[in-house]
This record gives sequence, structure tokens and C-alpha cells, in this order.
Amino acid sequence: MAPSQKVYVVGVGMTKFIKPRDLRDYPDMGREAATKALLDAGITYDKVQQAAVGYCYGDSTCGQRTLYQLGMHQIPIINVNNNCSTGSTALYLARQAVEYGIADCTMALGFEKMEAGSLGSKFEDRTNPLDKTMSMMSETRGISAGPFAAQIFGNAGIEYCEKYGATPTHMAKIAEKNHRHSALNPYSQFRDIYTLEQVEKSNKVFGPLTKLQCCPTSDGSACVILASEKFVRENNLQDQAVELVAQSMATDSPKLFNESSIELAGADMTRRAAAEVFAKAGIKPTDVQVVELHDCFSANELITYDALGLCKPGEAHKLIDAGDVSYGGKYVVNPSGGLISKGHPLGATGLAQCSELVWQIRGWCGERQVPNCKYALQHNVGLGGAVVISLYKKAELGSSPKYVDSRKRVGYNPATEAREVTEQEVESVRAKQSSEFMARL
Repeated sequence: MAPSQKVYVVGVGMTKFIKPRDLRDYPDMGREAATKALLDAGITYDKVQQAAVGYCYGDSTCGQRTLYQLGMHQIPIINVNNNCSTGSTALYLARQAVEYGIADCTMALGFEKMEAGSLGSKFEDRTNPLDKTMSMMSETRGISAGPFAAQIFGNAGIEYCEKYGATPTHMAKIAEKNHRHSALNPYSQFRDIYTLEQVEKSNKVFGPLTKLQCCPTSDGSACVILASEKFVRENNLQDQAVELVAQSMATDSPKLFNESSIELAGADMTRRAAAEVFAKAGIKPTDVQVVELHDCFSANELITYDALGLCKPGEAHKLIDAGDVSYGGKYVVNPSGGLISKGHPLGATGLAQCSELVWQIRGWCGERQVPNCKYALQHNVGLGGAVVISLYKKAELGSSPKYVDSRKRVGYNPATEAREVTEQEVESVRAKQSSEFMARL
């Protein structure tokens, strides 16, 4: 089935990512992110024709419970769970609906309310979906008492060092960079800057990975509004629209079980999806200026540089040594601070990555702005497995004389200031035909 139309991001919004301390519940966080995205697009919720809502921890219809606060106009709401790539999977579904003409305006919303501490299985009475991955790790490098995810990605980093000459210091440099970047992101869970020595000497988690090289558990939400060209023009959004140029989702290949720790961490699905995205877009990886990369652990960022094609295979550490993954280099990777420092509320992560890249393409990011930003690349991966890779650029739709900059509408720049929404702002975006019933919610 051939695609019928291009897809544009017209609105984004997110909450500040915070430590899981039961300070906010998911309906509250989801309402804030969705309201911000609708305010950014300058539309009310009744213009959204379909929604995909992502979360990993929660009962079956949390999406409906959250979005009903903005209106009950009976649109399809699809609840999504795809491990750490959940947010981007919601985006993938929302994009398909617009691309294939099912809807002119869709929403992808993601949120997570998490528990403190390392992730663990929540269901002990059934097969663990990562049982085969655990068996393969046990056969190759063994299983220790440390967090399972840290072992998977830590072993991948160890193998990369063994095969190509990288060192644990290269992984520490990645974490130092991402913590430094996060200091300029008001949405980040952590905004402290650490020296390389502090990163290397923080508490050991597994193998070469220290605490400051591992993402935290987080609470938070993010939301994206997608639209067709027709919708963009009808609503005078040409000036702020960002084109979702290409997107691909891939799952694991048989290489997952070829006794390689790098492949066990899902590297081959990243290679597949990246190749598809660049082929669809007709550009090369070197044409990209900014990347939001799924750095759940510094080791994953290391092995993903060449899986994405940002460098030749086995030369990720050379990219780091050349200073080509931060400002002033070939690419700026994780200007938001990445998962390591911005935080990782599983269902929101992919949509927060999208929000950052949209702000970067628009040129709204102030001190953390990547200069001359034409193409932006997003990488969001979940073990078990799924990866979604997305490519963005500024829309080429001309300008609208009726356009009102959304920063003027909300009264501040959401890329550089994290505010909570007011009740008046929530009311302003509610679906008008059902607003009389909202007092019950």
C-alpha cells in the first residue's frame, strides 16, 4: 500500500521528568503533556481524530482515563506497550494513520509512573519475554547479581572494547557529555555537571558501568501532534511544522542468538531500521546534525554510533576522541541530556526525544541549540525487542500570513522553560462538544 501523504509534527509538549516519589499520578502528567502539545499546535482536542497512548506500567485503558479529561468525542484511543520503545511505537502508529489517509490529525501520548530502583519483572506466574535473551547471556558471559539490563548493555560495551580497541573511558566520556548537556535542559531529571573522573569513580553497577553511566527510573509524560499537509495549511501551521521525513520500526534478527553481546543488545535491528530510514529519505547518516539516541546506558550509545552509520563499524571510540558527538563536532548527540541525565519514564521517552528534536529544528533551544540544524535523527529501542528510528527536517510549505508563533500564544518558550499548565490552559484546549461533562472528571 503506497503512502498517500507526508506527515508533519505540529505540536509537542512534555512534563519535567522527576524521580519516582509518588508526587504525580499518570492522569495528571498525561493531561499536562497533551495540553502543552495542543497549545503548541493552537488547536483543541476535538480536532484530534485518533490517539495512541504508550505506557509500560498500568492497567489496560490508562490512555482513555487520561484523555477523557480533554474530551469524550469517541475517537479511537489505542493503548501501546513496547518496552522502552513504547513512546516511539505510539508515534509510529499515529504517523501511519496520517500517512495512509486514515486521519488528518493524530496524537501520540506517552507517560510512566515508575517505582524507585532498578527495573524488574512484574509477573512471576508466566514466561518472561526476555527468557531467551537471559539464557543466551548466561551461556556466553554469565549472569551476576547486578541489574539485568545493566548486564546486557554492559556486556555489549565490554565486547565492543575487546573487538575494536575502545576503553571504559570512552563510555565514561559519553556519560560526562550527556550530563553536561542536561544542565541546559529545564525538563531534565538531573542537571548536575560531573567531571570525567567523577563519572568513572561513581559507584560501580556492572562491569565498566558506573551509576553515572546508567539511566534512572523516572516519572513523566510527553506528547506529539501529527498532521497532514491539508491540516497544516487549514490551521496556518506551515511556519512551525516539522516534517517526519522517514520512520522505520524493526525487531530482532537471528543475530540476536549468535553468541555476541553486541547483537544480544539489539544492534542488528538498529542497523536494519537506520538503513531503511536513510534509504527512504535519500540522505546519508553524515547529513544529520543532531541525534537523540537511546543511551539507557553509556555502553548502548557507544555501540549504536556505528549501528546508525554515524561512523564506520568499530570506530565509535574514534568519533568520541575526535570530539564529534558534542557541540563543535560532526554531530551533537543527546543535546537534551539523553536518558542518562534527562531521565527515562519508559512510555514518554520516545516522545520526549521527538519534542527535543522538533524544538531543535525550529531553532528554539537557546543555549543548547544545535547550529545549522537541517536533519534530526531519533533512535528509541526496547529489548525483547523493537527499535523505532525517525528522521525530521523543517517543513517546506512556505509561510502563512495568519501564523501566530506558539511561544506568543503560551507566553513563554517551552523549549527553554518548563512550566506546568494552568486550569485555564487545560480548559482552552478541551473538545468543545463535550466540555459540559468535564466537571465529572
